[in-house]
Amino acid sequence: MPSPQLSVTVCGIPLRNPVLAASGTFAYGVEFASIVDLNRLGGLVVKGLSREPMPGNPPPRICETAAGMINSIGLQNIGVRAFVREKLPVLRQFRTPVFANVFGYTPEDYSEVVRILEDAEGLAGYELNVSCPNTKRGGIYYSSDPSLLAELVESVRRVARRVLIVKLSPNVARIEPFARAAEQSGADAISLVNTFLALAIDARTRRPRIGAGFGGLSGPAIKPLALRLVYEAAQVVRIPVIGIGGIATGEDAAEFLLAGASAVQVGSATFWDPRAPLRVARELERFLRRQKIADVRELIGGLRWEPEGDCRQQDAGGS
Repeated sequence: MPSPQLSVTVCGIPLRNPVLAASGTFAYGVEFASIVDLNRLGGLVVKGLSREPMPGNPPPRICETAAGMINSIGLQNIGVRAFVREKLPVLRQFRTPVFANVFGYTPEDYSEVVRILEDAEGLAGYELNVSCPNTKRGGIYYSSDPSLLAELVESVRRVARRVLIVKLSPNVARIEPFARAAEQSGADAISLVNTFLALAIDARTRRPRIGAGFGGLSGPAIKPLALRLVYEAAQVVRIPVIGIGGIATGEDAAEFLLAGASAVQVGSATFWDPRAPLRVARELERFLRRQKIADVRELIGGLRWEPEGDCRQQDAGGS
C-alpha cells in the first residue's frame, strides 16, 4: 500500500500531519530544536503569553499521579514583548506553523497581547486560553460563563487578523454552550480540553502535594473524559475542533479524530518523551497502513455510533 496521506488543512492552514505540540509542555518550541526536528511537526503551540512577564506559582509545581500528573505552573512566561524579540525570530526559521497561546485577566489584556503579536511575522494564529478569571467581573472565569466567553472572543476578534482558536476548559457541566459561544462570537476553531481541576494530598505531611494547592490534571487518565467532550463539541459546531487530553500513541490520536477532531495536540507525553509528537504522528501513519486507510481525513468524525437520548443521564454502572 502507498504511504497514507497524513496532511490536513485546518482553518486554511496546511499541516504536514494532524499532530501538534501542545501549549505549556513544549516551552516556546526553540528549546526543543536540538532534539526534535521541528519541521516534521504538524504544528506547535507556544506556552501562554501575557502582557508582562509572570514568575509563576510557588513550588512544588508538578506531581505525578496514577496515569497522569497534576501541575500548577502559574502561567510563568517571559511576556509577549520578550517572546517577539527573543523567541519568534528563531521560530521563523522553521516551516512548521506556530500558534501563540494567549491569556489575560481582562479582555484588554488578551487584546493587547494579540495586538503586539499582530505586528510581528512568523505566526499562523492564536490560541486563547480562557481558563482565567476576569478580575473586572469579580473573578468569574471566562471558561465558566458562555456570555463572558463570547464577549472575550468578540473583543479579540476585532484585533486578530490571523486564525483564532479558543481553548475550552472541561470544568463545566456542559461543553456545548461554550463551543457554540466561541463559534458564534468569531472563533475559527476550538481546541479542547484544558486540564481538569484536581487535588493531590500527602497523607504523611497532611498537606497538598502542589504548592498552590489545586492544580490541573492531565495525561492518559483524562483521555476518556476528553474524548467525550471533543465528541460533544464537534456535534454542535461547524468550525474545526482540535482534540487534546492524554494523547500518547498514534491510536490515541486516531480515536480523537474519529470523535470529530480535525487535528490533535500532544501535551503531557512530552514530559517523559520529548519527541512524543513526532512518535505519535509516525504511529498514526502505521495505524492507517494497518487499517488500509489511504487518507487520515477519512477518520475525522468517523465514529460509528448514534446515541439514543442523553447517555450521561443513564446509569452506566448498572447498579
